[in-house]
Amino acid sequence: MSDASTRLLIGLGNPGPDYEATRHNVGFEVLDLLALREGTIFQSANRLEGFEGRAKARCARLHDPDAVLVQPMTFMNRSGEAVAPLARWAGASPADVMVVYDDLDLPLGALRIRPGGGAGGHNGVRSLIDLLGTDRFPRLRVGIGRPATDAARYVLERFSDDERPDVDISVAEAAAAAFEWLRTGDLDGVMARFHSRWT
Repeated sequence: MSDASTRLLIGLGNPGPDYEATRHNVGFEVLDLLALREGTIFQSANRLEGFEGRAKARCARLHDPDAVLVQPMTFMNRSGEAVAPLARWAGASPADVMVVYDDLDLPLGALRIRPGGGAGGHNGVRSLIDLLGTDRFPRLRVGIGRPATDAARYVLERFSDDERPDVDISVAEAAAAAFEWLRTGDLDGVMARFHSRWT
């Protein structure tokens, strides 16, 4: 087991090239950018020192602050199966596990941080609630806008060229906010600092 202060930042998405850059994978994008900025790379969860469980996930280790970036390699609706064993290994309380994911109910590019709450119809978050046994973990939601047609099809589409600049800005802002939370653990402070810049 690692130090009890280790925080986990979970980015939700679906594995494989067919899903890259889709709306449902914006959580992956945030973590990819953060890993790039911090000069770390994703590897199998089995490469984490002291982790002897089973977790189908890619992880990138940070040491300053002490944290692990996690991309579940299950499909979205089974995300909790990858996250729960890693949370146990890290000794992380629910308050030490932040989840970054797409939200249909927010306008494209809008960002929101909340300390907890229900799944809001998001299957990945529902799986986390079920497997972690609580909904009291912080989450950072990235708005992808609501479609006029079928939502299930919409979330698996890629962003248009016109949408991409707004998405890139929101991904960068989300990565900055997530890193500040990893560094300080001060969710209220992060909410106050970043919400003033978010619509």
